[in-house]
Amino acid sequence: MDVSAFDFDLPEELIAQEPPAQRGGSRLLVLHRNSGRLDHASFHELPQFLTQGDLLVLNDTRVFPARLLGHRMPSGGAVECLLIRQLPTPHEKGEPTPHQSVGPGYSPAVGVGEAPTSGAGSSEIWEALMHPGQKLKPGAAVVFEGGDARIDGEVLERRFFGRRTIRLWTQNGDLADAINRIGHIPLPPYIRRDDRPADRERYQTVYANERGSIAAPTAGLHFTEALLQELADAGVEQARVTLHVGYGTFKPVRVDRVEDHAVDAETFSVSEAVAEQISRARKDGRRIIAVGTTTARALESLTVTSDGRVLSQQGETSLFIRPGHRFRSVGGLITNFHLPKSSLLMLVSAFAGHEQVMAAYRAAVSGRYRFYSYGDAMLIL
Repeated sequence: MDVSAFDFDLPEELIAQEPPAQRGGSRLLVLHRNSGRLDHASFHELPQFLTQGDLLVLNDTRVFPARLLGHRMPSGGAVECLLIRQLPTPHEKGEPTPHQSVGPGYSPAVGVGEAPTSGAGSSEIWEALMHPGQKLKPGAAVVFEGGDARIDGEVLERRFFGRRTIRLWTQNGDLADAINRIGHIPLPPYIRRDDRPADRERYQTVYANERGSIAAPTAGLHFTEALLQELADAGVEQARVTLHVGYGTFKPVRVDRVEDHAVDAETFSVSEAVAEQISRARKDGRRIIAVGTTTARALESLTVTSDGRVLSQQGETSLFIRPGHRFRSVGGLITNFHLPKSSLLMLVSAFAGHEQVMAAYRAAVSGRYRFYSYGDAMLIL
């Protein structure tokens, strides 16, 4: 299938730059798969479209401030680092710790490439996107500072599409705590403004718990505690899975054929208790409503036994859901409006049908719905 089949015209002014004034104040476009009918509603009216016995599955990942702004040493030139994925340290892999020289004029308290001494601080190795890429070769030293926190770093390896392997460490204190204090919330590239302190709370679901994402599972941003309670009172069962959203959510599709695209692996976890909830819902014939494409990927990645039982799982998934995929668990989907020619739009089209989804997107554009992370929502039943 041609990637161009997932293109559509989107006026730039429909790309939401700010969240609604109040959480849950978004609009909701409801697509009924069997008939193709569209209903226009508000997100707080969601309980009207769900029924007692539905199982609502939410992704409880938590966004961390993965964007670090600092400078190179010793030149002082500006550098930006977006942490993508933590990697095993050489010690964890049973390899010797490297030690590389970064040239004259730089003498850190802790040797470059070395973990801090025991009890002094902590060290981690990350895959990251770094800028300016042409100047950040292996051995380059960087520093990120803010308040009384400081993170030192050394580029270990140059990779593809601007990616680097970098070692980060603190000389005192916990590295994760320093990242939380120094880092910026990595707003998506189509939000053309700097992050603000308010984004730390607003670009986060109210049920976020497990730290690890560089992007929010945005369908969940619409929920309030009050709405979740209203749904529970109406008999809508709820379950939580974890899938840490990585940079792959923004990865452009660079091929002409959908089948030639590959999505980046993301870590996920579904507990035994939640797997049992899903198994019971499937057995009873009740709808399983996935909140977000990330939740849908986690659910569809689970093993289903020959007798229909869903198994718990923890690991990575690189499942690419596209037209032709046979959904085994997901019976409903809450999602935001996605980029043209994106893998997420392909997932939605796989669930509701290509023609119906593209018609719904044209209706959303005509109806001036707000698109992307801080935009409006879509419910597909």
